[in-house]
Amino acid sequence: MTDSNTELINQEKSDKSEITILKTLPDLILPPPSGMMRVQQQLDLLLLALEALQLGGSEYMLAIGKELELNPIIKNRLSLWRLRCSNPWRKCYTRESLSLAQVKALTLITVKCAKKFVLPIRQLLVAAQQMEDKGMPLENNFRLSEYFSRFRSHFLRRMNHRRAKVSIYASSPDELNKLALSLLEELLFYTGIRGEERLWVKIFDGEVLN
Repeated sequence: MTDSNTELINQEKSDKSEITILKTLPDLILPPPSGMMRVQQQLDLLLLALEALQLGGSEYMLAIGKELELNPIIKNRLSLWRLRCSNPWRKCYTRESLSLAQVKALTLITVKCAKKFVLPIRQLLVAAQQMEDKGMPLENNFRLSEYFSRFRSHFLRRMNHRRAKVSIYASSPDELNKLALSLLEELLFYTGIRGEERLWVKIFDGEVLN
């Protein structure tokens, strides 16, 4: 490795250590790759649900990243895409484990976006409950149908259908809708007080090595 490359890597580490908001989440020892795969998958799916809430969702995530001053970690659309490709269900799976700073960054963006989108999240969940109470298909509701359609499109286009679980979802619209709805329910949980800490604990539940 050249001196210039070493200097660049050291500078990047220094930049990340100076991101104040990362310090709001406690440091911990990351689980082994098998555990990280689940963590990275969960974060990407939550972001996928947020994208499906409205058009231009990925651009909104970048704006949130900038607002949180996470630019040293998420510089642009490509860097965000690379982080999300750590999800083993993805067609473009990179087989890389995220660093502690990268996981923190995705966690903070997920919760901040969820809080911004709390109104449509609540509206969709209320609509789902009303449709269930009436014994009617959820997709008969226009807003739910639109959300399910966007989520389905994102999921089927980006995920590897050769993965067993992905294949099940791809062949069952009802199961995929259930996944999309369960992700909204989870996101709503993080819109409350200390939402960042709630997600931080949840994604590492059973995976953290002490």
